[in-house]
Amino acid sequence: MRITRDFILKFTNELVERRQNAGRDLVAVYLCGSFLQESYQLGSAGDIDLVMVHSEKPEMEREFVRLTDELHLDIAHQEQRDYRDTRRLRVHPWVGPTLNTCRIIHDPGHFMDFVQASVRGQFDRPDYIYERSRSQMDRSREIWFELVSDEGSDALTALRKYLKAVEGAANSIASLSGPPLAERRLLFEFPARAGAVGLPGLYAGLSGLLGAPNLDPGSLNLWIEHWKNAFWAAPAEARPVRLTAERMHYYLGGFRAALEGEQPADLLWPLLNTWTDLMPCYADDSPERANWRSAVEKLDLYGKAQKQRLQALDAYLDLNEEALEDWAHQNGAWEST
Repeated sequence: MRITRDFILKFTNELVERRQNAGRDLVAVYLCGSFLQESYQLGSAGDIDLVMVHSEKPEMEREFVRLTDELHLDIAHQEQRDYRDTRRLRVHPWVGPTLNTCRIIHDPGHFMDFVQASVRGQFDRPDYIYERSRSQMDRSREIWFELVSDEGSDALTALRKYLKAVEGAANSIASLSGPPLAERRLLFEFPARAGAVGLPGLYAGLSGLLGAPNLDPGSLNLWIEHWKNAFWAAPAEARPVRLTAERMHYYLGGFRAALEGEQPADLLWPLLNTWTDLMPCYADDSPERANWRSAVEKLDLYGKAQKQRLQALDAYLDLNEEALEDWAHQNGAWEST
């Protein structure tokens, strides 16, 4: 069956209507994310991000509705009161850009119209852009401090924190010229974002932090097979919500797009980030953990090598912090902070 945008929009509107008829607490619904771009699929797979705003605290925070193996709705459920402070929302590094570009599809009381208009007011003012970017950089630096000051953390916990810091560093730069980059697209689109602010060399540094120089062509396909085994076998009650088994093809599509592209190493971010987040589902002596450990050791991201990686992360954060400050000075944001 050929799934078109029109079909998806029709299906989504019908779903919203059914949800509205089933209860009275649905205040607004909006579309966001990659579906609003020209191409929302990677490797013929994608998701449609939908946010449902409720008058009361919703029973669930997130759910997935299948369309095909390769396509699904990714629905976030939020409470209306979370939208009260529009100034805070405007400078939030993720929520602000989402509300700025979202497409409202259900808003009978015009609540979301008001929120979006407020967020869009002066959204592109340089000091607001800088604040959104700087908050991500500051969080990355906080994580780095946690890692260097807490040598008692187990290696898995430390690597999960390290990856969070790397993500924040990348998105602090990406946010200077657009919304932050989502998981599957981080390495795909980072070169253009870094180039847009005159910092093309930051891509090589970012890839280096993930161990890309240690890659050999034969590793990736093997790692994907190990990843599939770990993804499929993880118990439902223990796996992260975003890594529900039904999303396997969504991630595999992103991997496929990277392998077929000019930079196969671009799949390292979604592969490492999801694979590492699955590891708490498995015992330390399990084959799933052993396969993952073999991969991250090859990338020098595990064990004794983590100390050197933290030194490299420190240098990368310094470089990014200087870049943010230079951007702020050049664009008149520094005087407003």
